[in-house]
Amino acid sequence: MRMTLDERVRSAVAALLHATGESQTDLAAALGVSQAQVSRRQSGSAAWSLADCEAVAAHYRIDVLDLLSGPTRASESLPVERRRTSARRGAERPVAVQEQGASR
Repeated sequence: MRMTLDERVRSAVAALLHATGESQTDLAAALGVSQAQVSRRQSGSAAWSLADCEAVAAHYRIDVLDLLSGPTRASESLPVERRRTSARRGAERPVAVQEQGASR
């Protein structure tokens, strides 16, 4: 079964929140709305408008079409500098430590 556009947007926003480590409160502040409004949109009791989608995409520095495409495309489009640092932890480790872990 295919996801509806509303479901794709909600899933994409959830994926972006997870990938960046941001909370609904962080996103709400960036959009100039309350956390409760973000929560209602994420739960499906209110819809993300096209203007909201443009604002979310701008906040995460992705194209709005990537947001509308769903969670995979939105996450893949997220700039590296916007991703949470724990996701890049392996890249920050010294080479000798990485090599020791690889030999196990």
